[in-house]
Amino acid sequence: MGGEERSGDGEKRGEEVVDAGSLFVLKSKGTWWHCGFHLTTSIVAPALLSLPYAFKFLGWAAGISCLVGGAAVTFYSYTLLSLTLEHHASLGNRYLRFRDMAHHILGPKWGRYYVGPIQMAVCYGVVIANALLGGQCLKAMYLVVQPNGEMKLFEFVIIFGCLLLVLAQFPSFHSLRYINSLSLLLCLLYSASAAAASIYIGKEPNAPEKDYTIVGDPETRVFGIFNAMAIIATTYGNGIIPEIQATISAPVKGKMMKGLCMCYLVVIMTFFTVAITGYWAFGNKANGLIFTNFLNAETNHYFVPTWFIFLVNLFTVLQLSAVAVVYLQPINDILESVISDPTKKEFSIRNVIPRLVVRSLFVVMATIVAAMLPFFGDVNSLLGAFGFIPLDFVLPVVFFNFTFKPSKKSFIFWINTVIAVVFSCLGVIAMVAAVRQIIIDANTYKLFADV
Repeated sequence: MGGEERSGDGEKRGEEVVDAGSLFVLKSKGTWWHCGFHLTTSIVAPALLSLPYAFKFLGWAAGISCLVGGAAVTFYSYTLLSLTLEHHASLGNRYLRFRDMAHHILGPKWGRYYVGPIQMAVCYGVVIANALLGGQCLKAMYLVVQPNGEMKLFEFVIIFGCLLLVLAQFPSFHSLRYINSLSLLLCLLYSASAAAASIYIGKEPNAPEKDYTIVGDPETRVFGIFNAMAIIATTYGNGIIPEIQATISAPVKGKMMKGLCMCYLVVIMTFFTVAITGYWAFGNKANGLIFTNFLNAETNHYFVPTWFIFLVNLFTVLQLSAVAVVYLQPINDILESVISDPTKKEFSIRNVIPRLVVRSLFVVMATIVAAMLPFFGDVNSLLGAFGFIPLDFVLPVVFFNFTFKPSKKSFIFWINTVIAVVFSCLGVIAMVAAVRQIIIDANTYKLFADV
């Protein structure tokens, strides 16, 4: 994990040996708008459809405050992370991976035993969660066409897994640029659809009664607040900023900032509209996935036309596949580093066959886990608490302080320190809340359950 994983900022990608992962998966050929597509796909994902659910534990004032705070802190953190990467690149050490940064800035053990494993767990957890959510959306589309259909959830998860199996064979992060440009359009479509449907339903005479009271006993309310904050933090989560910046062609200076601005323009357009309209329409009855609120539980009929339900789920399924493939890239990078031969051509038989077998195996494993554990959302909350929060809120400011060494009397030093301490504490509390929720839901867990 030392010098062989670095490359220079020039055309030669450094004078040292480049491993197959950086050569084949993290090839630096993209522009700033390609970077913006990758960023948008990794952040503006269907997890945003759970934001009205987070609001039900916070209320209007705290909900909007947390949403604004999450946007501000993550944009700031990602900017610092990018500036730190650019600084090291200008010195001839372009770090292509999160674990490389930890290795060289904090020490070898940080990259190998902390950042690397956590990032891989988070990325694979996202792939599993997306496979599950993709199966649920496919099932919703199926029930629109066949209301009395007998197909089970695990069958739809397998169908979605087959789509992932194909997309996973795209050779590099850069090769996903067109898929991720389509992904940007899809996230705008389903977010606008969710907001429009919420407004339509909220104005209907038979609309659910709007109640914004935060329910539950004091203990439930407290844990609900921290669960909601973890949901919002995880929704803004990325965890692969260095890998995305690695796809940009040299010189990298200033390009990531343009990509971040593109991404956060989409974030503001989607996160805030879905969260506010969804909570306005359904209040404390908002479900974990806002689409499920479009079904009238009393009549078992949708508040909106069934064709609309079919389309909005189709948009979501397609974007879920793009998100899952993006989060496979750091895993593919590690796999290529182990199984591929950088001295051979990328599409030689020696490299293509192992790539096809190993990538397919990892997608199959993720699909099986998603089909077996339809309650994986609870586990994913735990992954987000100990994964996304340190990777996206804590480590960027720590890397910046260690790299640039701002004066301890300066504002930037103290704001970075406060962010690191506050979000470290939030991460610990969120982990406790996630474990508590897993224990509460344990009695309902059943392998291959049709939920």
